[in-house]
Amino acid sequence: MSRRRVRISASEARRIALAAQGFDRPRPQTPDDLRHYRRAMQGIRVLQLDFVNVLVPAHFLVIWSRLGAYDRARFERYLYGSREYTEQWAHEASVVHVSDWPLLAHRRDAWRPWKSDPLKGLDDPEAYLREILEQVAAEGPVTTNDLPAAAGLPPKRGGWDRPVQRWALEQHFGRGVLAVRKRLENFQRVYDLPGRLIDAAHRQARLDSHEAQRRLLQQSATALGVGTLQDLADFYRMSPREAAPRVEELVEAGSLVPLAVEGWRQPAYLSPGARIPRRIDGAALLSPFDPLLWFRPRAARLFDFHYRIEIYVPAAQRRWGYYVLPFRLGEHIVARVDLKADRKQRQLLVKSTYFEDGFDRKKTEPALADELGRLADWLELDEVVRY
Repeated sequence: MSRRRVRISASEARRIALAAQGFDRPRPQTPDDLRHYRRAMQGIRVLQLDFVNVLVPAHFLVIWSRLGAYDRARFERYLYGSREYTEQWAHEASVVHVSDWPLLAHRRDAWRPWKSDPLKGLDDPEAYLREILEQVAAEGPVTTNDLPAAAGLPPKRGGWDRPVQRWALEQHFGRGVLAVRKRLENFQRVYDLPGRLIDAAHRQARLDSHEAQRRLLQQSATALGVGTLQDLADFYRMSPREAAPRVEELVEAGSLVPLAVEGWRQPAYLSPGARIPRRIDGAALLSPFDPLLWFRPRAARLFDFHYRIEIYVPAAQRRWGYYVLPFRLGEHIVARVDLKADRKQRQLLVKSTYFEDGFDRKKTEPALADELGRLADWLELDEVVRY
């Protein structure tokens, strides 16, 4: 935006937010060009991982919403083989650019084992953890199945019935002494030493925690376009209290622009490089964990769209369905659909459809039908079946 603004409309805020996430551009005709992968990831910035497979793991859907029918295997090879990205605890378990490695160092330093971690039952848990690192250093990448059980403990114990070896690897990952080389077809992590995966320039960079937080918040603003303090803080899972002084410092430096947004009760902050297109076209089904929507209060402010994923809600208490995707048409979210991929019957099941109030169903229905057909084709399903 070339001139200083002190107030923007609700529509402008939506268009800024959508443009920041790449929705101001049509899907490319050749989605598997690495330039499109890179551009999509630069806009998303943090790709939250989720492997619920009732339709397709949610993070793959995030990319599909922007690129269309890309080759998932090729994208995974790029993600884990290019040395441009790494897994980290960022928003949640996420893939981030390797340049975020030093910015998240204070999070790794503060990482502590879960209360239910069974390794606490060992006489010398650090000795067992050292053995694992020695094995990785000597023999190369490992999965949970490659590691010996911890003497004195049963093979499985603790929450989620995780193997003890997995708890140990996740400790090393949380502390940053192991990193993720790739994911197997069953989504299992393959761990390796960071020195084999992340360039020294990123591993050796050192920043104090305040500078790291400032950079993370500035990246949040770039990815969101415009947001409140709570929006900016949530992107990398900071508390608003710790983010507030860093945001003020960014405002003083001219790296964030404070302004008011029509209908928002809280002050907002604009990224100085944010685009504000005159209109947003196109349509897309959205992942439950799309950065556009993952902070539900922001989704409500931007789109007047109240969203809750109900996977863990008892069936009798669900309002919308088990795995519901929002449907964007232009700058609005106009419907939501409960979907399931029946791979055995090669069908995309539309278990229910709900249309948001205030939008023209005559325009929404054909656009949604077209998008469902595109999704079925990408998932190699033969037909769309409505309940």
